[in-house]
Amino acid sequence: QVQLAESGGGSVQPGGSLTLSCVISGYDFTEYGTGWFRQVPNTAREGIASISSDGRAIYAASAQGRFIISRDLAKNTLYLEMHDLTPEDTASYYCASGAPKWWTVLDEGSFRNWGQGTEVTVSS
Repeated sequence: QVQLAESGGGSVQPGGSLTLSCVISGYDFTEYGTGWFRQVPNTAREGIASISSDGRAIYAASAQGRFIISRDLAKNTLYLEMHDLTPEDTASYYCASGAPKWWTVLDEGSFRNWGQGTEVTVSS
């Protein structure tokens, strides 16, 4: 059974940085795509970044140049480094796993498993 556990959320001032982590148990990163999404209440979940089974990354325009997705295969952990944060980045952040092998995708329908989310607040 695949289980995902995010951590690293919190409050940060505009311009600051945070790194989110997601430990995924019972999972092989080299067989599936894995990604990060975020959601603001009453809005659709937004795909932020994903990494394919072979390590290729894709980013949403809102994340390009500021966020970095990475993974540590030995630790079964997915990361999202976030830099130059703005209040518009305030959201609940979710990691997701199980996208088809070789794909780099940002649509939530392609992922099978989800974490519970971690909150990120950017304010002064």
